[in-house]
Amino acid sequence: MPISIDHIIERMGGAEAAARLTGVGTEAVRKWRQSRAIPSRHWPAVIRATGLTMADLQTIPPDQASAPMQTPTDSVPAGATAVLVLADGTLFWGRGFGAHTRATAPVGEVCFSTGMTGYQETLTDPSFAGQIITFTFPHIGNVGTNNDDIEATTIAARGLVVKQDITEPSNWRSAQTLQAWLRAQGVTGIAGVDTRALTMRIRDSGAPTGVLAFPADEHFDLAALRARAAAWPGLEGMDLAKEVTCRQTYSWDETPWAWPGGTGRQQAPRHHVVAVDYGAKRNIFRNLASAGCQVTVVPATATAEDILRHKPDGVFLSNGPGDPAATGIYAVPVLRQVLDSGIPIFGICLGHQLLGLALGATTYKLQRGHRGANQPVKDLATGKVEITSQNHGFAVDAASLPSNVKVTHVSLFDGSNEGIASTDRPAFSVQYHPEASPGPSDSHYLFKRFVGMMVDRG
Repeated sequence: MPISIDHIIERMGGAEAAARLTGVGTEAVRKWRQSRAIPSRHWPAVIRATGLTMADLQTIPPDQASAPMQTPTDSVPAGATAVLVLADGTLFWGRGFGAHTRATAPVGEVCFSTGMTGYQETLTDPSFAGQIITFTFPHIGNVGTNNDDIEATTIAARGLVVKQDITEPSNWRSAQTLQAWLRAQGVTGIAGVDTRALTMRIRDSGAPTGVLAFPADEHFDLAALRARAAAWPGLEGMDLAKEVTCRQTYSWDETPWAWPGGTGRQQAPRHHVVAVDYGAKRNIFRNLASAGCQVTVVPATATAEDILRHKPDGVFLSNGPGDPAATGIYAVPVLRQVLDSGIPIFGICLGHQLLGLALGATTYKLQRGHRGANQPVKDLATGKVEITSQNHGFAVDAASLPSNVKVTHVSLFDGSNEGIASTDRPAFSVQYHPEASPGPSDSHYLFKRFVGMMVDRG
């Protein structure tokens, strides 16, 4: 007799019991019902909990079976001009846009971002270096591009995946179409992909390696593309901060964009902050300037002497891409010297992870990461929940924190660490982006806290 997904969940004791027994959240169980599929990696737990057998599970009706998201086929579908090739050989065909790929197609970790706005900021966020971004929101490109909404001079992501074709922009600020902007930057995109299927695959199995090909002659060497995807080592152990950091020290005084005049200038700074650029977004520096800071930006490879010779009132550790343990090989000894100086430190994203390593903790890779502008984080001191913007694939292991470091913030999605503070030195950090303003002002207090620490130190 056929067994339904609902029947299996009920035999496990209901949604909450099924979630507990398989190590997922109740939201995942709801999605099992919605998609009429239980990922096969959970079948051993299902069998133990229900007494069912593999033969029983194989009687699930065809429309409720856990099937591959995409059937690999080496024949090019009609109208397809691009393909995303995953390391396991799966193919996602679609229509290419932006720049054609050349002999070596871009390879990277395929992730997804849930942000409903800000695709230009996302693409230029250096933290996306080494990644191909799947946008879950369908209307990508509808407001075009402009010169104000960029976080770095060049696009950091290695490609993008979208559902709908890029349309002509409809926005008074648009200066160029997304298509033309990508082509000028040499970045490739693919449209027409079932982004829901790809996102569910990443959610259930982790971020895979992928190669994105959009050849001008529409010739696809699928064997070579599969081999390239399978050979890429992944982000673990990869130091990407050196690729995206600035090459020399410079000053910053621009303040955030505001209607109707656009960005402004900090004319009377009260504090001097040295910002270590591990792959920083421009809007971070704007917020520091808005908080009354003169900002001196130094490269990721700056020594403690390079930082301290500027006689800063505070040191800021920026966001950035890659594995913090790899970047930490040269960054952590520097940060320990800065910590010993007693100068206040504020870190975000990769800077948060590096501060954690400098204070004695360890980091680990998340299965799917946090990327989007709707991430709920709880401030343990106040009990308030902030809606935050995030982009990271690694996290600080809260269990590894030494006794003189406390957890300050946690993710309400998966309970992972989102903030720490030293109890005996003026140093704190958060995993998210307080400058991105998804709340829109939920996290701006962190800049005030940093300024307060500098005031207290005198």
